[in-house]
Amino acid sequence: MLETLYGCGLRVSELVNLKLSDLFFEEGFIKVTGKGDKQRFVPIIDVTKKYIDIYRKDIRKHMNIQAGFEDTLFLNRRGKQLTRAMIFTIIKQLAVKIDLNKSISPHTFRHSFATHLLQNNADLRSIQLMLGHESITTTEIYVHLDRNHLTKVVEKFHPRK
Repeated sequence: MLETLYGCGLRVSELVNLKLSDLFFEEGFIKVTGKGDKQRFVPIIDVTKKYIDIYRKDIRKHMNIQAGFEDTLFLNRRGKQLTRAMIFTIIKQLAVKIDLNKSISPHTFRHSFATHLLQNNADLRSIQLMLGHESITTTEIYVHLDRNHLTKVVEKFHPRK
């Protein structure tokens, strides 16, 4: 679940609404339904596929899935769809468990996804599409860059080094 948030840059609402029928592993994408019921296809990396497969085969397969939730990917212990609040709680509990003395939320994973792509020279337009932002301005505000990274970019790419 956490790997899916980070590996695909999903909003928490997008994560809880993922369906098994939204997984297109052979094609390397997942179908995400975002704000305003807009759908987009987001690339899925091998490590994320691996952890979703582990969840499906080792955990989900053995759950007592309630009627109406057969296609829902991530389920709670009662075999029903996880809620946004449950995801927040799980993340907070894990942060405490590993002594992470930092505020963390599902959005932290989305933010890290975008920031790490940008720091590794992904173009802003591609990040915008993956995040499902209508405006590039939203992506520009969303992805903050530290000064050290900006300095490295100028030093690496400016013709007058």
